[in-house]
Amino acid sequence: MLKKYLNKDLIEAGCDEAGRGCLAGPVFAGAVILPKGFHSSLLRDSKELSAMERYELRDMIEQSALSWAVASADSREIDRVNILNASFLAMHRAIAKLTVVPEVLLIDGNRFKPYQNIPFTCIVKGDAKYQSIAAASILAKTYRDDFMKELHEKLPHYGWEHNKGYPTVEHRHAIIRHGIVDEHRKTFQLYPLPEQMELF
Repeated sequence: MLKKYLNKDLIEAGCDEAGRGCLAGPVFAGAVILPKGFHSSLLRDSKELSAMERYELRDMIEQSALSWAVASADSREIDRVNILNASFLAMHRAIAKLTVVPEVLLIDGNRFKPYQNIPFTCIVKGDAKYQSIAAASILAKTYRDDFMKELHEKLPHYGWEHNKGYPTVEHRHAIIRHGIVDEHRKTFQLYPLPEQMELF
């Protein structure tokens, strides 16, 4: 059972990201402010849901939230500032887009860079503990998946409609055969080491 809030009397925004471990594409972040009385027995960590469940919940979240937003940082920004800072940048952009100003932020994970003067609490595995963070994880995941499916239409040989940019065998094989493109994160280990090739 996910908790409805950490601070009953404050406006909380849950924040989470998707795509940190990918070789290609942006990192996306979601920020969600839910009503204190919101409840859904279906809502949980996005990684525990099927794709269909995530999209059904996305509609519910967008209709029920007091405010929600999604933002991203692209591969060039990831290469310039590193993936952790790019994740914070995407979260900051999502928070800035909220139409309701939060009084406190619930951040999934153990680190965060302060946004303006809004207090925050970092919660390890927060997407499995708090509704607002779980909701943010679902928005970040589904909007990133949509983005990678659109990229697949332009560059179909990387299999991004299936792997979404993650380092699958399919994706690594495609990099070996076709090289890399602008959407790849150049500061990541894109090509397998010789000993890793044996796994293929």
